[in-house]
Amino acid sequence: MVKQALEEIGRGTAEIIDIEAIEKLVTKYYDDGTTYTVKAGFDPTAPDLHLGHTVLLQKLATFQKFGGRVQFLIGDFTAMIGDPTGKSATRKVLTKEDIIKNITSYTEQAFKILDESKTTIVYNNDWLEELGAAGMLQLASNLTVARMLERDDFSKRYASNTPIAVSEFMYPLLQGYDSVHLKSDIEIGGTDQKFNLLMGRQLQKAYDIKKQQAVLMMPILEGLDGVQKMSKSLGNYIGVTEEPKNIYGKVLSISDELMWRYYELLSEKSLVEIAQLKEDVASRTVHPKTAKENLALEITTRFYNEELATLAKEEFNSVFKAKKIPTEMPEFEMEKGIWICQALLDAGLEPSTSQARRDIKQNAVSINQEKISDDKLNLETGEYILQVGKKRFAKVKVK
Repeated sequence: MVKQALEEIGRGTAEIIDIEAIEKLVTKYYDDGTTYTVKAGFDPTAPDLHLGHTVLLQKLATFQKFGGRVQFLIGDFTAMIGDPTGKSATRKVLTKEDIIKNITSYTEQAFKILDESKTTIVYNNDWLEELGAAGMLQLASNLTVARMLERDDFSKRYASNTPIAVSEFMYPLLQGYDSVHLKSDIEIGGTDQKFNLLMGRQLQKAYDIKKQQAVLMMPILEGLDGVQKMSKSLGNYIGVTEEPKNIYGKVLSISDELMWRYYELLSEKSLVEIAQLKEDVASRTVHPKTAKENLALEITTRFYNEELATLAKEEFNSVFKAKKIPTEMPEFEMEKGIWICQALLDAGLEPSTSQARRDIKQNAVSINQEKISDDKLNLETGEYILQVGKKRFAKVKVK
C-alpha cells in the first residue's frame, strides 16, 4: 500500500524535495494510524476557481486518502500585501471586504474536491497580526536582500527600474512563517512558488521547529489552447462555477494530446486505469473522443452531479447535430501562422490552394461555423474546425 500511495502522491508532480520524509510519514500512517499535515496556501484574490487551481486541490485530496490532514491556509493577511511571484509590477492590495467575499467562494468550491472532515481551514491573520514589530524584524533578519534579488521576478524588475515595494520582500518570509506556526510536515504549491515553499523549510530550521517540511511542486496546467497556462485573462480557462454544459463542452474541445495531461492532473482514475485507457486508445479499441467524453463527464460531475453532467452531454450532442457537425472527423497538426489556403490543402479539404481561394471568395469556407472571406488569413495557435461546403470537415490544431 505504501508503494501505491507514493506512486499516486508523485503522480504528475514537477518536483519533490525530501521524498524520503514523505515516505516515512506515509509508512507511519499505515503502521500505526499516525496522521500528518499537508499545507497549501490560497490567496483569496478572486472569488472563482478554474481547473488550473484545482490541480493543487486534487493533490491535497490524494494526500487525504493516504493519511494526510490538510491545512487549507487562507492568506487573508498576506493577501493585503499581494504575492509578487511572476508579477511585473506591484499588485493592487485587496480590501478586507473583498477578502471575506472571496474566502467564502473559495471554500465552497474547494470542498467539492476535498474531504471536509480531513481539512482544517486556517487564516494566517490569526498569528501574523500578533507577530508585531519586533517579530517582523526578527523574521526579516533571516533573509538578505541579495538572496531576495536572486528571484527571477524581482531581478527583472530591479534591472528595469520597475518599483519593488519593501512589503513585497516580506511576502515569502510571511508564507514561510506560516509553516513555522503550523508546524507543517509537507507543503505543496505550483512550480512558480518554489522560492516561497523553500522559505518554509529554511524558517522551520531557523526557528528550531525540530522538523523541515517536505516540498511538493505541481506543474502549471495548460489552458484550452494547450500552450499558455490556464488563465482567465487569456480566456483559455474552464471555471468550476460555469454551467455544466460549458464545462463539458470546453473539456471536449481540448486536443487528444492535452487530454492525457488533464487525465493525469485532474482525473480521479488511478494511474493503472489511465495507462490501460491510453493503451486502448492507441490500439483503437477505444476512440479518443470516447475517452475525452468520459473525462468531460467526470469533471462536470465533480462540480455538479451525474444527472446534470449527463444532461450536459446530451445537450452538447444535440447542438452539434443541429449544426450538422460530425462528432468524428480527421485531425491534423500544423505550425503557427499557416496560411488558411495551405491549411485547407494539407487537411485534404481542397485539391489546391487556388481552389481554396476561389471557395473562400464564394463564401464556401467556414472556421468554427463562421464563414470567412479573407483568403490571406494566417492561423494562430489554437484549435479550429475547418469546413468546406456542407460535408467536408477537419479539425486542425495549430501549435
